[in-house]
Amino acid sequence: MTIEQSTTVGAAQASLDHLMGWVGVDGLVAAMSEPGLMALIDQHAAAIHEKLGVEVDLAALADYARVVHAAAVRRGEPLPDPAALDWTVAPPYLLRLVAVCAIATGIS
Repeated sequence: MTIEQSTTVGAAQASLDHLMGWVGVDGLVAAMSEPGLMALIDQHAAAIHEKLGVEVDLAALADYARVVHAAAVRRGEPLPDPAALDWTVAPPYLLRLVAVCAIATGIS
């Protein structure tokens, strides 16, 4: 591994850690107690794997999450407080970001 590769992996990991802190923990905890929500997150994870491949590296996953988040911001989607959110009615982009976290942690 080159220095450039390790920096990229480190930056990707930091980005995914931030995402986990923002939406991943709350979303995954909610999903673990709500089977229908977990099924939705699994569907989003499957779509991510279809787009990026079965073996997803951290850099590609972090880049994908940035694109999803940026698109939501451009569309004017609300960026809710995940701790106060009713996850059963969460917007699809937020579920997609939780699915990124699930893949990054090996849950999905």
